[in-house]
Amino acid sequence: MPPRKRRSFTAEYKVEAAHRVIDSGRGIAEVARELGIHETVLSTWVKDERRRIAAAEIHGEKPLDAAERAELLRLRRQVGELGKDNAFLVKASAYFAAMHKNRSGSI
Repeated sequence: MPPRKRRSFTAEYKVEAAHRVIDSGRGIAEVARELGIHETVLSTWVKDERRRIAAAEIHGEKPLDAAERAELLRLRRQVGELGKDNAFLVKASAYFAAMHKNRSGSI
């Protein structure tokens, strides 16, 4: 048997995978096969998400629906891209500042 590959998943992926089971009423085994992950992994994610939903209900809060989760995921991606853009601009500014200092005739 080949060695197993260790994979890590984002929190958003775990929640979305869990909701594929919770929202659709499909079985964990079916969704796990569809996603290519082990059933016990998905089962844990489903249990965790059901606990979060129950905790939210206890405090009178409504969990996010599918559209809200999709929007949150889109916004998180957008923030990530903006962070990359900002990091690039910082590096570019430092590069051009250094180039300006090294230019002949500059102080």
